[in-house]
Amino acid sequence: MFSLLAPSYAKKYGVDADLMKEVMTHIAWKNHLNGAKNPRAQFRSEVAKETISCSPLVAGQLGIFDCSGVSDGAAAALIVRAEDAHRYTDRPIYIKALSFVAGPAEGPLDPAYDYTTFTEVVRCAEDAYAQAGVKDPRTEISMAEVHDCFTPTELVLMEDLGFSERGQGWKDVLEGFFDLDGGLPINPDGGLKSFGHPIGASGLRMLFEMWLQLRGEAGERQLASPRLGMTHNLGGAPGACVSFASIVGAERD
Repeated sequence: MFSLLAPSYAKKYGVDADLMKEVMTHIAWKNHLNGAKNPRAQFRSEVAKETISCSPLVAGQLGIFDCSGVSDGAAAALIVRAEDAHRYTDRPIYIKALSFVAGPAEGPLDPAYDYTTFTEVVRCAEDAYAQAGVKDPRTEISMAEVHDCFTPTELVLMEDLGFSERGQGWKDVLEGFFDLDGGLPINPDGGLKSFGHPIGASGLRMLFEMWLQLRGEAGERQLASPRLGMTHNLGGAPGACVSFASIVGAERD
């Protein structure tokens, strides 16, 4: 199902097959580059673009390096009222938004569904931004951890989350806008692709990265003065999924 994203996106926005392959390769390369800086990552090696682009195919245009691994892992968090946070730590992070959206699962049955968007993610992001008072996510969100189960998923999410204009996400990818040193770093811990995907623990693991970054404790991959961090998860498949998003920050107000 996810392998349908790449050819559908390419057809809709006029991106030729070779260029689309370059976009997918850059996403995988970027996430492995970030994960190599993370001592907790499952795959802690940089991978050359040539290796990624020539990897054996799994489904459609998806090669081995376009697919996240399945991992074992666990994550936990202590959540308290904001006014009590300093009883537990001198540098808490504050929840600005939590949003969960479940769709009607009509996509695979709807002739109009074109596999270039996750409607549930769009609605989820809109709700989260409204809660957090975010007007322009591209400039106001400092970093994001997203559900890059496959490389074209991350590409589509960049547009669904409002980080790129429709049909322009592929250009932002190739220009390095989502790289660790770009305008909006995506998956600074390596993402599902490199850090790993321990399924039920993945969402909270993303919040752990926000915790580290907002406290200035992310080591080699530390970003300069991040203000707001976003996490995003989805479950299911294109056209039939659920979506969860959070926005957190280091300041209470």
